[in-house]
Amino acid sequence: MAHLFSPLTIRSVHFKNRIAVSPMCQYSSEDGFSTDWHLVHLGSRAVGGAALIITEATAISPEGRISPDDLGIWKDEHIPGLLRITSFVEQHGAVAGIQLAHAGRKASHQRPWDGGAALPPDAERGWQTVAPSPIPFAETDPMPVALTSEGIEKIIADFGTAAHRALQAGFKVIELHAAHGYLIHAFLSPVSNQRTDKYGGSFENRIRFLLEIIERVQTVWPGDLPLFVRISATDWTEGAWTPDDSVQLATILKDKGVDLIDCSTGGNVAQAKIPLSPGYQVPFAEKVKKEADILTGAVGLITTAEQANEIITTGQADFVLLARESLRDPYFPLHAAHQLGVDVPWLPQYVRAKPR
Repeated sequence: MAHLFSPLTIRSVHFKNRIAVSPMCQYSSEDGFSTDWHLVHLGSRAVGGAALIITEATAISPEGRISPDDLGIWKDEHIPGLLRITSFVEQHGAVAGIQLAHAGRKASHQRPWDGGAALPPDAERGWQTVAPSPIPFAETDPMPVALTSEGIEKIIADFGTAAHRALQAGFKVIELHAAHGYLIHAFLSPVSNQRTDKYGGSFENRIRFLLEIIERVQTVWPGDLPLFVRISATDWTEGAWTPDDSVQLATILKDKGVDLIDCSTGGNVAQAKIPLSPGYQVPFAEKVKKEADILTGAVGLITTAEQANEIITTGQADFVLLARESLRDPYFPLHAAHQLGVDVPWLPQYVRAKPR
């Protein structure tokens, strides 16, 4: 039976355990460039024993950033810095993954520690946001511009070019960010997509944008490397995106060659009531895994070794993705192995600190 430290192979990529570092925005870039902060932040989690290290939401275009301080991959000059990170991550036994993203109507915001407010187009460092329909995320946000068919095609092309750069930068996993109210999620959900063309209305039309992105990415992303998609499995709102929609989408994505669904929730409805509790999103990963017969990742208030191990051993998901807990403890995998009585190798530089 699989457990937290059992290996997993997806396509040609071998993962030494079931622990992944979830994408977490660092708001520490200038003009999209990675810095020493990203190298140390991501590299330390590889040293800490996680099998998969996924970058923060990495913008496919300048206007796709959540904030002006986000990581980017919209030009070739970004590649060398990212390659330095992926080389270090792989050197220390982990797989390097990248989350490709466009923030849509939730773009152009201040960093959280600067207040997090929306930056209107005429503000310093601000820009015009885009969306499926002219519906702001929050009442205080500027109105996004509805994408034209030409604008949609440009963004699809940007995802493809970003995927090509990701390959050049040494990444072995791509995760497409279709969650948390960002652009792809906004197309999926009927509360944010009120288009009347082929990208709106029916379920089949609302998922078209994502399917076309996947198709474009697959023209440059090798067939022997994994492709993940992060979704919000529910909008937590009546009449919006539902868990059953997620199962239906995941079934289609599996047929399209997607390997794993990273199951988060929420982020598309500002006033949604989300019942937070330890592991509150895990049931969605289990539902998608069992009903769509696809690998899934579980996220959300997973904080202990026993909790993470139970998710894997009971078959609720195939990966656990740690975000805040990984920030608190970069060496969570090493500590978890000790707590669970599993002997895993420590790097020689740290072996003297290994518990006996």
